[in-house]
Amino acid sequence: MSENPNKIKLLFLCTGNSCRSQMAEGWTRHLKRDWIDVWSAGVEPHGLNPYTVQVMAEAGVDISDYRSKHINDVMDIPFDYVVTVCDHARESCPLFPRPVKKIHKSFDDPPTLAKQAASEEEKIEIYRRVRDKIRAFIETLPEELK
Repeated sequence: MSENPNKIKLLFLCTGNSCRSQMAEGWTRHLKRDWIDVWSAGVEPHGLNPYTVQVMAEAGVDISDYRSKHINDVMDIPFDYVVTVCDHARESCPLFPRPVKKIHKSFDDPPTLAKQAASEEEKIEIYRRVRDKIRAFIETLPEELK
């Protein structure tokens, strides 16, 4: 991670840091690395979801070496923005040691929706749909943050 002071320091926060925030971190590193230093974390980390890794790889983004992190693991980073990507994370978002702008952008939870899937392909399609919605949001950055 670069320590260029001109880059925005951004955290994506969700409940488990297993899916949505990992996708957001992966897309941001892939598409916006020149403007944004990015991290992701969860308020209750669950481990990296294998379907998340699979659908991101299909899109050309390798997140296989990412790990699920707890918010406490990144609290010492002076973030400019925290983007919560689920309602639970927004409600549980901790106080940060310095002022930070908080933005909420909720995305569907693929693991929850996939429980209702009738087939493996339907399950993967849920992950792909959310992946693509997150990419569309990331493409609006950093302008969408201001």
